[in-house]
Amino acid sequence: MALPAALRAVEPEDADGDGVTNVEELSRGTLPGDPASVPTELGGCVAGQNPGYDICRYDLRFAYRRVLLDFCGRSPTYAELQAFAARGDDSKREFIDAELERCTGSEFWRGKDGQLWKLAHPKIRPVGSIKSGEDAGPIPLADYYDDYALYAYAQLDHHDAREVMTATYYVSRQTEPTRYTATPSLPSQFVEESRRAGNLTSAWSLTSFVMFTALPRNAASQSYRAYLGLDIALQEGLYSIPGEPRDYDAKGVQASACAACHATLDPLSYPFRNYNGIAAGASARYVPGRIERYFSTEAPNITQIPESGFLLGQPVRDLLEWAHVGANSDAFAISAVTDYWKLLVGHPPTAEEQAEFVTLWQRFKGTHQYSVQRMLHDLIRTEAYGAP
Repeated sequence: MALPAALRAVEPEDADGDGVTNVEELSRGTLPGDPASVPTELGGCVAGQNPGYDICRYDLRFAYRRVLLDFCGRSPTYAELQAFAARGDDSKREFIDAELERCTGSEFWRGKDGQLWKLAHPKIRPVGSIKSGEDAGPIPLADYYDDYALYAYAQLDHHDAREVMTATYYVSRQTEPTRYTATPSLPSQFVEESRRAGNLTSAWSLTSFVMFTALPRNAASQSYRAYLGLDIALQEGLYSIPGEPRDYDAKGVQASACAACHATLDPLSYPFRNYNGIAAGASARYVPGRIERYFSTEAPNITQIPESGFLLGQPVRDLLEWAHVGANSDAFAISAVTDYWKLLVGHPPTAEEQAEFVTLWQRFKGTHQYSVQRMLHDLIRTEAYGAP
């Protein structure tokens, strides 16, 4: 309760001695505790200062070069630049959009270990030693290439990006050239259609994030971080539920040092309770009564773990509803657009870029209807992307 007054009291101070007040640094996106982080004065730009680019505002030639490099993996040739320069401005804009469409069909963008796969790395967290299928490791437990295929499919060709969390289908991958095709089943996947929630219930996610755990807190926190951009370990996305944590598995999470996070994390984890990780004959499957079958002796109240829980403070009946609530949230849209912003602009949105960023993620939910392809056309038109 005292924190707001304390913060107001230090607003006019200069904590790092760099000549700028704390409140001005915060409002302009720099760090009030770091003397090397100082707001840069904007303005003073004069058109024609730079013979190559218009450094004052969006520059079509700069944007063209950047699109080709970011989406096709190469710079334009001298002849291509000359041909581009000969176009009128409207024609240049149309050509940049056409190049974006062409390049998102390239192997550099959609192929194995391409740009989309790089975006998926922290969500899937591959471990080669336990991979099965193509490029199998010495202990082949599950094939995470299936997860990359579903992620890529959801990002491409005006598909609905939310289906990375909600799909009841799987995706196969063909090569030379790379193509992704939705399919009702794969031999490497085992969860029945009625219990599938995209990559949250893939064989890899269940094997690597649930493993041998009764209450799959790691699976819940990884899904929360990967697809909603909220890291509980960093005190993000905390929605404390009254009466929680209940500590059904007797892990001591009601201790004062633990309860603040677990009041969010445990209700977040309950909908994962019947999804099995590793077990003889029942790995990576939905197993009704899983806790009762495998973990009944681990704690006195462990079988009371419910399948209903909470996500973003909202009650959810099971993991399917968990996935749909998450996929339709602002957090999902913000996280998805942030991934592309960091990949293409090169850093998280700064204070100066916030207005463009907010417009972009809001349009992603609305006008774009969760089509990454449409969102990318808007992103490359932002000043953050196209101004040198």
